[in-house]
Amino acid sequence: MSHSIDNDIRHTQQPIAISNWLYAVAFLVFIMVIVGGVTRLTESGLSITEWKPITGAIPPMSETVWESEFEKYKQIPEYLEINGPAGMTLEDFKFIYFWEWVHRFLGRLIGLAFALPLAWFAFKRAIPDGYGGRLTALLVLGGMQGVIGWWMVVSGLTERTDVSHFRLATHLLMAFLILAGLVWTALDLRQLASGQNQRSKLTAFGLIVFGILFIQLLFGAYTAGLNAGYVSNTWPLMNGTLIPTGLDWSDGVWTMLNNHPVVTHFIHRWWAWVTVGVLIVLARRVRGQSRSASIAIHSAFGIQILIGIATVMTSVNIYLAVGHQAVGALLVIATAWGVHLLGRYPSGVSDRKETITY
Repeated sequence: MSHSIDNDIRHTQQPIAISNWLYAVAFLVFIMVIVGGVTRLTESGLSITEWKPITGAIPPMSETVWESEFEKYKQIPEYLEINGPAGMTLEDFKFIYFWEWVHRFLGRLIGLAFALPLAWFAFKRAIPDGYGGRLTALLVLGGMQGVIGWWMVVSGLTERTDVSHFRLATHLLMAFLILAGLVWTALDLRQLASGQNQRSKLTAFGLIVFGILFIQLLFGAYTAGLNAGYVSNTWPLMNGTLIPTGLDWSDGVWTMLNNHPVVTHFIHRWWAWVTVGVLIVLARRVRGQSRSASIAIHSAFGIQILIGIATVMTSVNIYLAVGHQAVGALLVIATAWGVHLLGRYPSGVSDRKETITY
């Protein structure tokens, strides 16, 4: 009897402990997204021109090293064409270097915060059956994110004065994918601890929600990468018209959709309402299971819309723009929560009240 009780306690405690750890890592990823936004908006991303996964964790500790790093930066187009002619000083360089260093340092910290506890849980045989592969996949995605980050930086070191917006989008969307994966897995483990062994499934409607949100996030990343937020500071009209006019579509629709700042801005501001519509439906569907999730979804998209409009009307105020990216991450979390609820119970019991305490 005592042995059975001990097993039951471990069956509950171990998934809860792993779930809490995943939530902690998700919080670090959320902070990383915010710092990434600051790095982008302060044009800091190209300040560190080398990728040193180990030794790069230590920032310059002397003026000689600072001068050396500055000299390396002076060789790239961003300095030669923009910051050099503008009169950038060493102190100016230190500012942008700081934000890129913090961004990379957080990446290293997240890697350790995930890899070391994962190894510990594996060593203690505390990982529930069926979760080892998923946790390992999240670790691999985290490693890929570091590689993608450097791949993005490389695009701005030789021929361009900024990074490729395609690579920027890949980097940001990977961060959101990892964030959603962490939250989804943590919720599954919460379910396991409560005695419900069946994991949540991605429903058809959930896939639609994620697909529509993906398009919005993609064009949000394009907007950042193409500096498209600056093409208009009015809303709902763009420079006096509801639909932009005078555009040259001779390069083709696909090229315009993926490369033109005005088109990107237009799609991002109006696809947002398609996203809002599907999120309202999602929130209503899960309200019976978790009123908290429904409120979280409504709050996230409501605040995001308001901050997005304010960002446009202030010509991309840096504080509002960073807030827009931060709430975007919260929206991903809330959406993952809602979609997880949709696939949590079999058909016919979707109105079952949620029993887990968050």
